[in-house]
Amino acid sequence: MSDPKPMSRASAILYAIGSPLALLALVFLPVGKIDWTPGWIFVAVLVVGFGLSAFLVARVNPVIFRARSRFQPGTKKWDLILVAVILAAAFAEIPLATLDAGRMGWSDVPLWAVLIGYILLVAGIAITAWAQAVNPFFEPGVRIQNERGQRVITCGPYTIVRHPGYIAAMAMFIGFPLALASWWALLPAASAIALLVVRTGLEDRLLQAELTGYADYARRTRYRLIPGIW
Repeated sequence: MSDPKPMSRASAILYAIGSPLALLALVFLPVGKIDWTPGWIFVAVLVVGFGLSAFLVARVNPVIFRARSRFQPGTKKWDLILVAVILAAAFAEIPLATLDAGRMGWSDVPLWAVLIGYILLVAGIAITAWAQAVNPFFEPGVRIQNERGQRVITCGPYTIVRHPGYIAAMAMFIGFPLALASWWALLPAASAIALLVVRTGLEDRLLQAELTGYADYARRTRYRLIPGIW
């Protein structure tokens, strides 16, 4: 069994510096000013949430950072296309939402909806961390990880649904625009969610066909994303 190679030091430094700067650009460039309090609250929640989750996951499942550092060889081509479009739609949510709420004022979003947005964001981060903590095969791309001895994970959130990382992503896709007080940004969120549902079905079909034991697991854990629905 061989784990993925770690990210190079230069790449790690670039990622550590570039990610916060990219987030700041997505939030504040459309607003046209830096002193926008809702934007700083949003940035603080994401930085603290993802920072804390990374710290906890690193203590219990450090190999996950190697697995998620890049798309590994063997990732399905259809998945690379889907992920590119999903990420484009998800990233579009933030500047559209801040343009709306911070400059144009197209939406009138009540405080309770903003709070629901933050609840969804925090819940999505927490569920993602939980799934990563118990699943060393939690990679960014869809493939069968034969060289790593991939096995079916049946503990943690995987006892409830078969793809907890995807339902967590959907929660965050809805949470972004609501937390930033924008109805319009729910449009790219809906596109990202629809494509993620397609990806869930395709990945589940692949796992049932090619990963030993997954078909039995799927019979025991009936729902892919939402208990009682699908």
